[in-house]
Amino acid sequence: MPENPLHLLLHPRSIAVAGAGNNPAKMGTLQALSLLKDGWQGKFYPIHPKEKTVLGHKAYASPLDLPEVPDLAMLVVPTSQVAPLLEDFARIGTKRAIVVSAGFRETGEEGRKLEERLREIAKTYGIRFLGPNCIGILNTAISLNVTISELEKRPGRLGMASQSGTYVTQTLSYLRERGIRFSKAVSCGNEADIDITDVLEYLGEDEQTKAIILYIEGIRDGRRFIETAQRITPRKPVLAQYVGGSVAGARAGLSHTGALAGPDFLYDGIFRQAGIIRCRSIEELYSHGWVHATQPPLRGNRLAVVTNSGGPGTAISHNADQGGMTVPRFSDALQAGIRPLIMPHAASANPVDLTFHLDMRVLVTTIPQLIMESGEVDGLVLHGAMNSGLMKMFHSHVSELMGNIPLETFLEQAAIDMSDAVTLPRKYNLPLIVSSFFGREDNSTSLYMDHEVPVFDSPEKAAWGMVTLLRHKEIRERKPIVKPVLPAENPEAARIIRTALAAGQKALDERQAKQVLAAYGVPVTREEIATTEDEAVKNARRIGFPVAVKSCAWEIMHKSGKGLIALNIRTEAALRTAFQAIREVAGQEIPILVQQMISGSREFVAGMTRFPGFGPCVLFGLGGVFTEALKDTSFRSAPLSRTEAEEMLFDIRAKELLGEFRDLPAVDCTALAGILQAVGAIALIHSDIAEIDLNPLIIAGSKPIVADALIVF
Repeated sequence: MPENPLHLLLHPRSIAVAGAGNNPAKMGTLQALSLLKDGWQGKFYPIHPKEKTVLGHKAYASPLDLPEVPDLAMLVVPTSQVAPLLEDFARIGTKRAIVVSAGFRETGEEGRKLEERLREIAKTYGIRFLGPNCIGILNTAISLNVTISELEKRPGRLGMASQSGTYVTQTLSYLRERGIRFSKAVSCGNEADIDITDVLEYLGEDEQTKAIILYIEGIRDGRRFIETAQRITPRKPVLAQYVGGSVAGARAGLSHTGALAGPDFLYDGIFRQAGIIRCRSIEELYSHGWVHATQPPLRGNRLAVVTNSGGPGTAISHNADQGGMTVPRFSDALQAGIRPLIMPHAASANPVDLTFHLDMRVLVTTIPQLIMESGEVDGLVLHGAMNSGLMKMFHSHVSELMGNIPLETFLEQAAIDMSDAVTLPRKYNLPLIVSSFFGREDNSTSLYMDHEVPVFDSPEKAAWGMVTLLRHKEIRERKPIVKPVLPAENPEAARIIRTALAAGQKALDERQAKQVLAAYGVPVTREEIATTEDEAVKNARRIGFPVAVKSCAWEIMHKSGKGLIALNIRTEAALRTAFQAIREVAGQEIPILVQQMISGSREFVAGMTRFPGFGPCVLFGLGGVFTEALKDTSFRSAPLSRTEAEEMLFDIRAKELLGEFRDLPAVDCTALAGILQAVGAIALIHSDIAEIDLNPLIIAGSKPIVADALIVF
């Protein structure tokens, strides 16, 4: 595997900045000042066509005038100057560049041409670049900052790749207030060369980075992204926010599958396939990412809740339970250790509710330590740690009773030693998350934050922060993913498809579709085509009554509710009547499909549709006539391993139907997963297929069988 381009990009010994000047209102100047002021120790070379010195450093009119080849070039110049400058840097041997300048693909056709020119230069000279239209990079290990905001002095543990520059630079003060610190952060911009998957791969290797967060607006090479993430996520948490699902990529296909396939649903499935934990807001992305970067991994799902108020304790417990955690009742022995420390009326069973209790050390250290030592829990959420913030609230009311005591003196007298409290996660190797309504104005909050104990501003948020640790435990414990080997192209399936295309068909009829499916091992109903009533009767006798009777023409892609299907036909007379009725509704003498009647109380849907960047994606969900209304589906990108196919079965809300249900046997999930694997394989082998729709996929006893099928070109 070639070396990741981020290694040199994030560790340059020398940087040349084209666009740095002496005007502090210019972005290039601000970014150069970040380089010079935040502690980076490398060599700085400003490129300026007129100035002789820039920010106290000798300036050079052109890259060709530099005294040495810089490791990294930064371009913060008008769009028209970017390509010539990039080529000059490439000619002298610079291997990495950051193109901050905008005005490329995001502006339209002319911008796309300019961006293509940058790619041509990179390919010709072997220079790799980030951007264009990005804000740059952070590497806190070497105090490297090329953004416009001041860098936090202490190195962090959280790595970020963002398709928005804002989330790498404008949020630095926001993060500082919350005690969150980056290890490395990269703004990807237009991704004309280096993309978000390159950054993900690098952060997965980086020892400083303990957890990775991704801000995503779209993925171009979906398979590479998934496979890269799958190598990382079993050992290092990856969390992502995706914001493109409401509009971008929305489409409606000819099949049920296409109509169900909203990109937001797709990314839900892609993230699960990749082992990535999805966040719904940038606040969640940062805060949950920080939990994973700083706290020990969960070993189980047992949660302790310690609070000084019943409401927050209940809220934490409720939300943790919704996320799959348990809040177990403590043993009698543990409760016996807790009771002497709390009021007689306070709760000791879990949650532990101290109610009004001013000895903060009992809340933050003594009781949590007892619980962590007990071995009865796997993590702890604490609400109500507070000191100076609370005392400031009390001071105006109590100062007169205390001889008009000054605030400073009052705070000094109320101060407590919490140094042991912040060491508990490392001491016991158990995650600790704090909930507080006080921010940094309270010294207990700031102490937790400064010692890498995450603090959330509500009980519910703290609970969900812990739940995401449970999600990564599940990812760590998932079955191994073995990349599947595609079967060889089936000659009969290929012949059917070629013949249909040559005839101008836009889809296969149901009979043809099932023949293709059967060629790849998908179980389908026994059926035969009839062009006359007598032929239909003979077919029904061979198959055995009862039968289903359907129109069979590729032009009629959906038959349900249109009078083109007759089910549960038990006699020859009824068959003849149904045959005539279907042709009458169709208005032509179309072929009629006589089909084995499958009985089963559970119906699912499976299918495939293609998406830019991801290729063929497989769908599974609740089937039948309400498929589109209920939209209870899951998606994965093909090809599917056995593990991936089995996992997507249990993504749907109605997953209980897969087990024993109302005297029905458990579904043969191995066979069902095999169908999903086959659907993905068929799409990869036969590129002319745009969509596949298997609905209903009926469970007969425990075995799945395809009762209706559509394949669209």
